[in-house]
Amino acid sequence: MTPIQASRISQKQRKKPGFLSDKLPPGSIQRKIAFGAGIPLLSLLILYLVVDNIVMPVLTRHGSEFELPDFTGRSFVEAQVTLKDLDLNFEISSEEYSPGEEKGVILNQFPLAGTPVKADRTIKFVVSLGQKMLPIPDLAGLSVRQAILNLETAKLELGEIAWAFSDTLPERVVVFSYPAAGTEIPLGSPVNLMVNRGRASNFTYMPKVMGLTLDEATKRIEDKLLKVGIVTPRWDENYLPETVLEQSEEEGTELDVGTEIDLVISTTE
Repeated sequence: MTPIQASRISQKQRKKPGFLSDKLPPGSIQRKIAFGAGIPLLSLLILYLVVDNIVMPVLTRHGSEFELPDFTGRSFVEAQVTLKDLDLNFEISSEEYSPGEEKGVILNQFPLAGTPVKADRTIKFVVSLGQKMLPIPDLAGLSVRQAILNLETAKLELGEIAWAFSDTLPERVVVFSYPAAGTEIPLGSPVNLMVNRGRASNFTYMPKVMGLTLDEATKRIEDKLLKVGIVTPRWDENYLPETVLEQSEEEGTELDVGTEIDLVISTTE
């Protein structure tokens, strides 16, 4: 006897239920809303993940950072080679005079060394102009006091004072400076003076001894044919013991040979 086969109607009834059909029956409003809103949201989520994890890292070169080297103290010309190898841009933001540093040496940089950077970043530098050179003013014919003031105005310092004795040159004035007037020397350098005393006399000039040790000050005073007078100690922890803090006569003052010079020196006791 031939077995009874299920009708097509019965087969359709035994068909497996669809996705979430138990909770969202086919054709229901809930199912339409869920699929209508869920699919766009899922698409946006996938798009976000793709952009955040693939597209943005490529655009921003995520993970390609490296520490910026320290260029300070190096020649700017030399630094340019390294900067180009690292695919970094560069510019000089300013130039400054710097005692003790050669022209073209990098004094500062921004960003600072060790900062994480990426290729194409612009690095700014402060570069040395070297030692500032200043011309010596013409001091011939001036009094010693005026010559000192002119040197201070020119940001130079008084060096040694020597004197000559001549009846043919103006008396008690600077005959010349050495180095000579017009010579360019570094900022703050000393300038020595030759002063005419006229006929041989018993006059001399007060040297600068502040900041020297007592022994150094004594030698400099005696070299000018002067004497050390009263030495008064004063407590001052900012200086080494026996450092001259004050002198009784100003630098460049005209004095009789043998004049006593009083000093105030530091002590820490």
